[in-house]
Order: sequence, then structure tokens, then C-alpha cells
Amino acid sequence: MGKLDGRVAIITGAGRGIGRAEAERLAEDGAKIAVLDLSAEACGDTVEAVEKIGSEAIAVACDVSSAQQVEAAFQEVADRFGHVDILVNNAGLLRDNLSFKMSEDDWDKVLDVHLKGSFLCSQAAQKYMVDQEHGKIVMTSSIVALGNKGQANYSAAKGALQSLARTLALELGRFNVNVNAVAPGWIETEMTKEAAERAGISMEDMKEQFSKGIPLKRFGRPEDIANVVAFLVSDDASYISGETLYVAGGPSSSVV
Repeated sequence: MGKLDGRVAIITGAGRGIGRAEAERLAEDGAKIAVLDLSAEACGDTVEAVEKIGSEAIAVACDVSSAQQVEAAFQEVADRFGHVDILVNNAGLLRDNLSFKMSEDDWDKVLDVHLKGSFLCSQAAQKYMVDQEHGKIVMTSSIVALGNKGQANYSAAKGALQSLARTLALELGRFNVNVNAVAPGWIETEMTKEAAERAGISMEDMKEQFSKGIPLKRFGRPEDIANVVAFLVSDDASYISGETLYVAGGPSSSVV
């Protein structure tokens, strides 16, 4: 038996990268998976991978910054599987620039997807979790929550997610709902590759440059984050709530 047998997990932004790795990892532990992304087509590969593992999965199109779409998506998942036990807020994007060059739209878009989206999804999820007196919510923060040049919007959103996790942990603890955050360091994903290309360097050059400052001397893999999330949403972590766990190849202060 898997640790998550009978549980239903919603993972946002799970069409690729860390979100896809999380979907596969939770499926391996027995969870049924709802894959949320901007389009159902973007979720196809993840759904197929989960089904190959032997679990059930559905693809749901959802813009997490829209309250109406979030409400409809969670209702669709509940109608299909009967309940919602786990939420992993992973949807995100980058709009990097130095603060004096950053447009209002770039600021708003990043805050809307990362922070507002995580709030709206958590708000929708807690309705089910409070009624059943059980649930697990994980926010995806980042090492960049500590600050990083050229990422004022991203840093602000990721720092705020840690505060949101602590606040929801205080509010929902009496309903047996755990809320935590995971803060990845440098992870080798398509998003990181795209950031490297925008900076005019290759992914390999970026890895070589930044790995020098990581105590473990390597970039992380999506599976490194998925394994931590699998722990946080399991009953093994039933007495952990309101915390942020940095997964960065070394102490958080040594990596940025």
C-alpha cells in the first residue's frame, strides 16, 4: 500500500518541470492526481505518465489567477473523485528585469499567478478540507524569497507565499489541515533553461556558473523537490505546519 492511497491531489502548473515530477511522485504513493495548467493539452503528458504508473489522473484547464476558473476547476475535481485532500500550489512564471525597468504588467502578472493564484486555490481547497477535517497544502516558494537582483516581482511573491503558509497554518490547524512551503534552490527545469536563454547564456553555462556557489556543487532535479513534497503531504509530516523547507543543496544563506 502507498502512503497516499485513497487521497486526491491537485497540483497546479503540473504540465512540466517540478509540477510534473510532483504528480508522478504522489501517484507512485497512491494518490489520484488532478493536473491543472492553462490548457488541458498542456497537461496531457503528465496525465499519461501518471496513468502509466497505475493511478488515475485528469487534466483541468485553469488560470489560477481567476477566481471563477479556480472554483470551477476544484468543483470538476470533486465531482470526479469525490473529495480533495492535497493541494500543491506550483503554478508560476518569470518576468525578470531590474526594478527600474520592470513594467507594471510584469509585476502584476507574476504576483497574480504565484501569490493570488496560490491564495485562490488554497481558499477553494480549504472548503473541502475543513468539512472532512483533513488536508495538506504546500506552497512553492523559492530561495529567491531571500532576494535576487532582477527579480523583484518573483522575490516578493515567493517571500509572501511563506507568510501565507504560516497564516493559513494558524487558521486551519484546528481543522487538521497542514500548510507548509517548500523553497527550491537552483533546479534544472525548462523554466530555468528559458531564463538562461533570456540572459544570453546556455543552460550548461548557467549550471557551471551557479553551481560554484552551491555547497553540493550541482543543480537540483525536479525529483528532489517532488520527494520533499511527498513527505510534507503524507501522514509522516502530520505534526509539521507553517514551516518553509529550503531544498537548495546547502543552507539557504549560502546559495543565493
